[in-house]
Amino acid sequence: MNIYKLIIPTLALVLLLTGCEKSFDELEKDPNRPVNAPASLVLRGILNDMYDASNSPSGFAGVTYSPWGAEQRYNQFYASNYNYYATNEYAWTTTSLNYYTLKDILRMEAEAKRAGAADVNPYSALGKFLRAFFYENMTRRVGDVPLSEALQGQADLTPKYDDQKTVYLQILKWLDEANTDLTTIIARGDNTLAGDFYLNNDLRKWQKVVNTFKLRVLISLSRKEADPDLNIKQKFAEVVANPAKYPVMADMSDNLQFIYNNVTKYPRSQDTFGQNATRENMAKTFVDALVERRDPRIFVVAEPAAARLKAGLKPTDFGAFVGASSGEDLQDMATKALQGEYSFQNRKRYYTTYAGEPVFIIGYPELMFNMAEGINRGWASGNAADFYQKGIAASMNFYGLKDGDNTVTFSHDGGIASFDTYTINFSLSDYLAQPIVKYAGNTTEGLNQILTQKYLAFFQNSGLEAFFNQRRTGVPTFLTGVGTGNSGQIPKRWRYPNNERTTNGENLNVALAAQYGGVDDINATMWLLK
Repeated sequence: MNIYKLIIPTLALVLLLTGCEKSFDELEKDPNRPVNAPASLVLRGILNDMYDASNSPSGFAGVTYSPWGAEQRYNQFYASNYNYYATNEYAWTTTSLNYYTLKDILRMEAEAKRAGAADVNPYSALGKFLRAFFYENMTRRVGDVPLSEALQGQADLTPKYDDQKTVYLQILKWLDEANTDLTTIIARGDNTLAGDFYLNNDLRKWQKVVNTFKLRVLISLSRKEADPDLNIKQKFAEVVANPAKYPVMADMSDNLQFIYNNVTKYPRSQDTFGQNATRENMAKTFVDALVERRDPRIFVVAEPAAARLKAGLKPTDFGAFVGASSGEDLQDMATKALQGEYSFQNRKRYYTTYAGEPVFIIGYPELMFNMAEGINRGWASGNAADFYQKGIAASMNFYGLKDGDNTVTFSHDGGIASFDTYTINFSLSDYLAQPIVKYAGNTTEGLNQILTQKYLAFFQNSGLEAFFNQRRTGVPTFLTGVGTGNSGQIPKRWRYPNNERTTNGENLNVALAAQYGGVDDINATMWLLK
């Protein structure tokens, strides 16, 4: 009996402790943080990062495609005249990298496999393209980046940096594999992709995006066209000559673009009118290029300068549009803007709705100009003039400009409630026939024409593509001065993120020594530009 008296309380205590331990384990689990998530849900987050990764845990990630942001000032499309909100300085310090998003790509692929997908599936194919997209975004901003030893988790917390050439070779390899995999998946009728809010899960359209992006990457490597390892000319010619194997965008309906609505609002709307409408004016680099070509796009995106109208010019006179140099002293620009000397963004187009206009991430007009540029450079056979003209026509169409009479609208009193409407006549053939626009053949002049029209078509689109193209080619000439800072220089790169200095400093120092003489200098020249 005494033994039973001892055993029973002991068993009760053990059961009590076991029960408490189990309850604690259960309580420790967070039901709001599931262990697994569908691949489609992870994909949505990644696709959002393609448009805007500014909410990355480590800060601005330099992959922001939002219009009217700092990127568009760096592109010299518009300028800030009120330094409470922004300046026009290229005051670049560090930038973060996209490894958080790259980890999500790994997670997406693993979740697809966990759910029973084949080894080659829609998520794995898009994963290769997305790797290429984000690595290209990183390397062209800073130079060498960790790749071959990256994304290993606890197995390797201090990955080495791969040189930029190796990174680009891997980018091109991923793009080729993504195209091949998509061909296989489409042929077997695999329609299991979900979560795609850009192209409605259409793998055929994604395949066009992959190859259109490949041409962008090849064009960005134009200074390396003689490199036998990259083999740029042959790769470019293969895509141009074989659309069955390498389909590309056929028209504007194939654009990879972000569309705004009343929920996801365009950055310019009645909500932001007071903050931005007169504190940002158009930039001279962009405005002068349009005015010089008597380009009707100026009437759609900008408004005439009030001082020019008071002087007697009509709102439909090209001379009524004036942009401020991005290099101008900001206080001088502010004074002149208040005096009505500069054009502002078109208040009717950009402030009266929440939808604004779609923003291209990868677009058809750029493709046309890239194909024209490659042919101009002798990389492939074809009619560069035809692609050049198609690119111009597509951009005009984006702004609703057609042959014949077109209606344009400007603010009557500087507000967004009263507008004046005018009619302008436009002929695409007449526009293309102007000496400054008419394609000058596969010459340096012809190349500059292609590059200039590509720049104009990038307005408020495609993130920093206008800047990267200008950095590569020098077209158009960017204006500098005290307003742009950096001793009147346009910087060539961003510095590496600060967290790399503290967590992977030894490898970072090796990379800096190999590229820039050990100095993380925004004016240093990376391999891509040599």
